[in-house]
Amino acid sequence: MVNLLDIIGDKWSLIIVRDLFQGKKTFGEFLLSPEKISTTVLTSRLKFLEIGGIIDHVLSKKDKKVKFYYLTDKGIDLFPVIYEMKYWSVKNLDKECHQVSQKGFKNHQSGTSEVFVQTNQNNYLELRKELLNA
Repeated sequence: MVNLLDIIGDKWSLIIVRDLFQGKKTFGEFLLSPEKISTTVLTSRLKFLEIGGIIDHVLSKKDKKVKFYYLTDKGIDLFPVIYEMKYWSVKNLDKECHQVSQKGFKNHQSGTSEVFVQTNQNNYLELRKELLNA
């Protein structure tokens, strides 16, 4: 039996999911993340997340060697989990979060967590729709 931690319980998988929510979609864009994931680990994590049904990809219409990765519905459902992990970290750790992780909190100036989460999920659905219809 597989559980959530089996799929995204490592640092790199969470970073990839975070980056997808923030608009990254290509292998090269993931490599530019400040955490400096290696190409071998990135390849492995992307395959594992696809097998787990968290992400999928489409080939670029301009260059069939380029894959555009995106979150599946199952992956989009992770946003509240990631948000709560970030919120807990900000609240309980005596350490500043990385500026990439802080980005979401700066955008959450008012309203409830539920509204923030739903808005971000809806925004991602629009990005995904554009990617898949391009």
